[in-house]
Order: sequence, then structure tokens, then C-alpha cells
Amino acid sequence: MLSTPQVQKEIQRRRTFAIISHPDAGKTTLTEKLLYHGGVIHETGEVKGKSGTKAVTSDWMELERQKGISITSSVMTFDYGDLRVNLLDTPGHKDFSEDTYRVLMAVDSAAMLIDVAKGVEERTKKLYEVCRLRKIPIFTFVNKLDREGKDPLTLIDEVEKTLNMQCYPVTWPLGIGQRFRGIYNRLTKEIWIYDQRREEVEDYKIIPFEKGKDDAILYDYLDKESADQVLEELDLIEGALPPFDVNEFLNGQISPVTFGSAKQNFGVDTFLQFFTKYAPGPQPRHTKDDKEVDPLDAKFTGFVFKIQANMDRRHRDRIAFIRICSGKFERGMKVQHSRLERELRLSYSSQFVAADKETVDEAYAGDIVGVGDTGNFAIGDCVSSSGKVQFEDIPKFAPELFGRLSVRDALKRQKMQEALQHLSEEGAIQLFIEPHIGAQDPIIGAVGELQFEVLMHRLKDEYNLEVKLNRLPYSVARWPRTADGKAVTELKGGANMFRDLIDNPVVLVNQEWDLNWLKRENPDVEFQTSISRAR
Repeated sequence: MLSTPQVQKEIQRRRTFAIISHPDAGKTTLTEKLLYHGGVIHETGEVKGKSGTKAVTSDWMELERQKGISITSSVMTFDYGDLRVNLLDTPGHKDFSEDTYRVLMAVDSAAMLIDVAKGVEERTKKLYEVCRLRKIPIFTFVNKLDREGKDPLTLIDEVEKTLNMQCYPVTWPLGIGQRFRGIYNRLTKEIWIYDQRREEVEDYKIIPFEKGKDDAILYDYLDKESADQVLEELDLIEGALPPFDVNEFLNGQISPVTFGSAKQNFGVDTFLQFFTKYAPGPQPRHTKDDKEVDPLDAKFTGFVFKIQANMDRRHRDRIAFIRICSGKFERGMKVQHSRLERELRLSYSSQFVAADKETVDEAYAGDIVGVGDTGNFAIGDCVSSSGKVQFEDIPKFAPELFGRLSVRDALKRQKMQEALQHLSEEGAIQLFIEPHIGAQDPIIGAVGELQFEVLMHRLKDEYNLEVKLNRLPYSVARWPRTADGKAVTELKGGANMFRDLIDNPVVLVNQEWDLNWLKRENPDVEFQTSISRAR
């Protein structure tokens, strides 16, 4: 049964997307400028890792502000034109790829940010592959045009070859670096001219421009060399490219490319206008039993893709972020929790601009709501207003660094165990238990060095715990499974067997060589690098 026309209208105006990029491509700056154009913030905080500069809206954790990088993913909501846009900011750092992967499970499209000087970098490549796997349509924004970089044709060629994806330039840069004077919008046939030293964001000229007829206009604003180059490039692309095909974009076959400078706040509004015109609304979701859930369905459904503890230090809160897949959410509603097989009331709910949350009374398919959690939710849990629903699993990946924590004050040991439990449920770290020692002294697994740094920082900052990290020699974790997916509890070859928090057997070894030895000794066992979070 479908929702009422009023609810359907609300669902259809939702647009939920994430920005993906390599660290330092300018992702947090772009996020800030999008919020500025969405009317959420009236002055933007430049992203710098030094004290004394304005802190950034989307980075809420103290450590993020110190380092000038995004470590957690944050959710921001703003209105633009007739649409309600939900923007999910993903962590830039590679050590937090799992958090980013979870975010990409919750969006309907993504914007890939590329630094004009560096082109496609390693991290961008990996995230692009996840989008491709999930068939998420991708917009591309080429950033930092106010700095010297690759010429646009070379860059587009590199993107196409590296990612094996066709690009469609929507705008084209007029000059680069110090000579960057604006962009040509190929769809509206206009040039946007601006001065890099301008005082006001809105200070630019829009001039109608038809290639061939109005070429002389470019020479009024660009030096001869830049104008010649732009006209030559436009000759090439205008002749080679067919008109923009929306279906090819929605199927993930082409990516529309816009150019600009997020730092200078130029080209961001063009990107946003194009995004709101073509981005897909909430898409149908597949359940484990291969049914399709229509977002316009009257039944409320959703899944938890992120848990965040201590966003409000004074209240020791814990929030489960739910992506609504269908229907309408109302504060105080009762829902069926599929894993626990019981009814819960979602009484405390909010939406966010980073850590600034506002109570929300109703939300619709496509929206992200944060609900107060007293320990009932885990990442991947599904909820519905009636019956049981189970969407695809959200996997967890094998960590590569391991250690144990010790706390000087023995009386604080219990508090440390509780803190580690909270942070592992959040997905910040993974815990492994040695069967003969038990849960009181778990092994901590992290994907990268920065995760350990964040762990130590948060234990001190949020739980007031001074702890010491003792490194362990392991570097490989695998979940042993039979060919049909059943857990393997015993292996030949003398492996160290542990358990994860949901009692799956895990093998930890010092290096790849040891793993290869186990594979030879146990030819019928599959050693999996990721596993479902489902219990």
C-alpha cells in the first residue's frame, strides 16, 4: 500500500548524497560552501589544522578540529529550492574507510571530488569502486581551479582511464591557476566570469555565450593564450560529445563533471543547481529475501548505518543514525526491531548539522534521523512499523593493527571495559576475545594508526581514562568459514583462535606468510577478510 499523496510529495523532494575524495582534496571546504548556499551557515570556517582559526561546521570532534581533517562521518540537512538535501560528510582519512563504506550504504548518489593538480588518487579510486558496486550515480567536482594543475582535457582523460568511467563535462574552466577567470556552462550556454579578489560571493557576471558566434567575448576577459586554449578545447568536446543523457547517468555509465574552487566559493552554486536538477530521489531497497521495498510504501522501514556515542559530553548520550527506506517516521512511534524481535519506541529523535542537533517530529524516506539509543541498536539493525524486514548486511572489515590496553588505576578497569564496548559498538574499533582469558582483557583491532590515536584521545577526553597501549605482533585477522558460509572453530596448523563480540571465530596471525601456511593446511576453509555484522 502506498503512502498518502502528501507523504509521497515529501519523499519525492528528498536528495541524499555523500562526498567522497582523497584526503586534502578540499572535501570539508566544499561541504561548508554547500551549507552556505543552503542557507545553513552565514560565514564559512576555513579548514586549517591550527588553533585560532574558525572551526569547521562539519567537523565536531575535538581531534578533527586540531588536525584539520574529518575523522567521523557527519550528517547535515538543508533546504535548497524545493528540495530537502541530506549531505553525509565522509571521513577523508584511509584509516576510516569502513565508516565511509557504511555511509555509502545510506545514500542515493555521491559527489566525487578531484584535486585539479593531483587527479585521481588512491583513496578516490577505492571509494569509486564501492559506488560502482552499489550502482550509485556519481557527480564529479574538479576542485582548486584557482591553483596551477593539469589542463582539463588531460584530467578528464586520466579520470576516464583510471576509473574506467565516461565523463561528461557540464561546465568548462576558463583558464587555470592565477589566470582562472570563470566557467562556461555547456547546458545553459552561459559564461560565468569572476575576479579571484572579489569581496562578495555573489559578485560575478553571467554572459550568454554561443560557441562560434560569441568567441570574441572570451578575449575581453582572458589573456590571448588562455582564450585560444579554451576555444580549442571547446571545439574538441563540443564535436565529440552527444547531449547529456540522464538515464546513462542514473545507471552509473557516465559522470557529469563540473569545475570550480570551493575555497573561493566559485562554481559550487553551479554544481548545486545541477545536482538538484538531476540527482535521484530515494531509491527502492532490496531485502535479504530479495524483495524490493518501495520508498513510497506506507510502511515505515529503515536501517542503522552508524552509531555515535558522546556527541553531547554532558549527557553521555548515544545516537543511532537510521536511514529511512520507506514511509514516514514520527517521533514516539513504535517499531519492530528485527534482530531483537521486539517492539521499541523511538521517542528521542533528531536531525543534524554536524553536532548541532534539532529535535525532529517527523521525517520521510531518504532522510537520516538520529534516535536516542540505550544499547538496543547495532550497526546494520533494521526497523519497521510492522512485521520483520532485513536489508542487505553492512559488513565489517579485517583490522591490520592490534594491541591491548592497560589502565594504571585498577579501580578504573571496569570503566575502561565499558568504554571499549561502547566504542566497538560504534564501529570505531573491533574487539577480539581470547577464550581462556575472557572479555575482561580484550584485544583491540584497528584498521590504521589514526584509529588508535583517536581511541586514546576519546578515552581521555570523553571517559577521563589515562591508558597505555601495548602493541601486539599480529597484522592479519581472518574469519574462517566453510564453502557454504558456516563458522569453522578448529584449524590444523596451530592457529591462534579468538572470538569477536558476536562470537564468530577469528584467527589472528603475525604476517601473510602465516596465513598462507594455514591456507595450505586447511584447503577447504575460506579465510574471509570481511564478515556480516548480523548476529
